[in-house]
Amino acid sequence: MVSCNLGQSTRSIYLALACLSLALHLVIAFFCLSVLQNACVPPASSSSSPSSPRNEERRGRPANTLHHKERGSFSEVTQKAKRPAEAQRVKGHSRLEALFKHPLYNLPRPEPQEDDWLLRVKKDEETRDEGSEEEEEERGQDHDSTSEEEGYDKVSWTSDVETHPPWLRFHLGISRWELYDRKDPNLAQLTHYLATQRILSAVQKTGGTQLKLLMSFPNYGQALLKPMKQSRDAETDVNLFYFSDFERHNAEISAFHLDRLLGFNRIPPTVGRLINVTTEIREITTDDRLSRTFFTSPAGNVCFYGQCEYYCSTEHPVCGRPHMLEVSLATMLPDLSLAPRRSWRSPWRRSYSRTKRTQWEKDPAYCDTVKQTPPYSHGTRLVDLIDMAVLDFLMSNMDRHHYETFEKFGNETFLLHLDNGRAFKVQYLDTLSLYCRIRRSTLLRLQLLSLPDFRLSDVMRESLAQDPLADVAPLLSEPHLSALDRRLKKVLKVIATCQDSHADVIYNDLVGNYED
Repeated sequence: MVSCNLGQSTRSIYLALACLSLALHLVIAFFCLSVLQNACVPPASSSSSPSSPRNEERRGRPANTLHHKERGSFSEVTQKAKRPAEAQRVKGHSRLEALFKHPLYNLPRPEPQEDDWLLRVKKDEETRDEGSEEEEEERGQDHDSTSEEEGYDKVSWTSDVETHPPWLRFHLGISRWELYDRKDPNLAQLTHYLATQRILSAVQKTGGTQLKLLMSFPNYGQALLKPMKQSRDAETDVNLFYFSDFERHNAEISAFHLDRLLGFNRIPPTVGRLINVTTEIREITTDDRLSRTFFTSPAGNVCFYGQCEYYCSTEHPVCGRPHMLEVSLATMLPDLSLAPRRSWRSPWRRSYSRTKRTQWEKDPAYCDTVKQTPPYSHGTRLVDLIDMAVLDFLMSNMDRHHYETFEKFGNETFLLHLDNGRAFKVQYLDTLSLYCRIRRSTLLRLQLLSLPDFRLSDVMRESLAQDPLADVAPLLSEPHLSALDRRLKKVLKVIATCQDSHADVIYNDLVGNYED
């Protein structure tokens, strides 16, 4: 009898404990559901509230503090690169849009003739080979299989421009007057492509004095990579010569934007990107010279230094944080076998000697001598050179010893504004060259950019905000942006002084096209 009562009591206790356990599980389940529901509510977008504390903190963070644990930064930069360019503009009134709608940025061009295009798509009858159709098909199959094995997309080349990848459309759009048409929608597609496409290959680019890599993409596109070697706001020592400094990835990006704002369109489209040094360079490179230079630093960062004439050593490494690295990617120009280029020595080049000065630095009448020397004695070559000098002064680039042109167009064409990595290194140093002649269209655009509604620093800030890396930190510091306005005033002052003493300073390229 006693054992029966004990058994009933034990069962009652077990039942009570089971009920209590079930109740606790239900309470915990409701609590977790409430937490998960709150966690799924998306936070306010930083782009919709630019002045939010979180956004200010991220924009104020130095670029060299990027760490591998900050995966959110890399993800956000990637997502920003995937958004259309028009969605990245500043909310409300856009000074940049207003600037590009101005008549000075929409001047008519002569109708391009066949010889005015650098490249052209061959017609169907021109592409027929003497071999049989079977041989062509066999070659095509071999090419496709090889491409797929190497990781490239399977493509069929046609004469339909709409089917071409962005980099090829960029090549086909190069004309006698400019590298690209600013209003061409392919420009946004091209920069998006550079910022997001999978990288298949990375090898060191030959030539030059500093480290740069040639990156390849699945649809046969290529880009020139320059890595971040120092923080963006690092100023060059004033005691260093202009040729004794690292090249800067943010200078290449900023130069592209400034060149476009000036209406030149002579720098290949360039975009910033965060890449993984390990998976997107070290593990895919076929360059033995490059792969042998990788190492892990005492801080645990993956580094490499390559092989080049200057700054390629363990004392000057390129390092991730610990794997992620900021870089600039510039669109490659057509191969030299398709579009040969000629290199010219600039008459205003600086000496690489630490003691000697060049003739233009000593001779006040040097510009008059240049005017009488071919190819500057006729055509637009001289004013093209002055355009480049204005660009270089505004961004404090003193390392312009050569420039290039496409051979096909002879002397009647624009100058390529390449290799701008040594720009934007000192914000308070202004080294002005002489402007003995200038295009009227260039002068009017400079005057427009000096007005409050189109202030150069403001439109430059807005333009740079479209780059993917701007979500990590501003590409140019405020002192560098202010320096643009200061230097612009100096350029206009020098031109006004030249007009007081010379009669042929303004080259009128706007006859019948624009009225003040």
